[in-house]
Amino acid sequence: MTLIKLNNKITKCRQCDRLVNFREKIANEKRRQYIDQNYWGKPITGYGDSRAQLLMIGLAPAAHGGNRTGRVFTGDKSADFLFRCLHKSGFANQSISISRDDGLQLNNLYLTTALKCVPPEDKPKPDELKTCFKFFKDEISYLSKINTIVALGKIAFDACLNFYMQDYNIKRKDFIFQHGTKYNLPDKKILIGSYHPSPRNVNTGRINEKKMVTLLNKVKKVMKQQCQ
Repeated sequence: MTLIKLNNKITKCRQCDRLVNFREKIANEKRRQYIDQNYWGKPITGYGDSRAQLLMIGLAPAAHGGNRTGRVFTGDKSADFLFRCLHKSGFANQSISISRDDGLQLNNLYLTTALKCVPPEDKPKPDELKTCFKFFKDEISYLSKINTIVALGKIAFDACLNFYMQDYNIKRKDFIFQHGTKYNLPDKKILIGSYHPSPRNVNTGRINEKKMVTLLNKVKKVMKQQCQ
């Protein structure tokens, strides 16, 4: 199976009834400002550079972002913030991410989510995450150049740890989520936590463009060190 075939398989997944019902409910009801648009309403695949060294992982697609546009971190305020930073740090060819045909290209970066469908209240159940972990495991195997993982937000950070705890004897207490802190994973990759680029975190000042770009530049140095 290739990465393209894997992504085709992901978009056809209907294994979790609760998630299927919710994503399709959102797609049918729509938000008023997008009432004339056709929502994607299916699982969201990762996207980016298939030979990337950096994997950036979020928790799940947004209800009216990825679940609407069909691409993670696309078409919402979190995407607006994130891609301004990715563009400034050289990971993206442009500073906007609004649709699947907007010309966006990622450089040495692959973006994905731990959960492929939008969950109610942004709170996936453990069994739903476990179901999606097999897709994440396949993504990791096909993205053979990945040496560094950035987890956007504590929930995505914990989901990444849960994934590794399935196959490796690691302890959660040894991996404390902090913005910019890096950890060695048992498969020799580096895990780095980042505050999520949510409007709440941006508006409260927990994260801003300067902090995020600084982190991304630090990540580039880590990636280079991983290749030595």
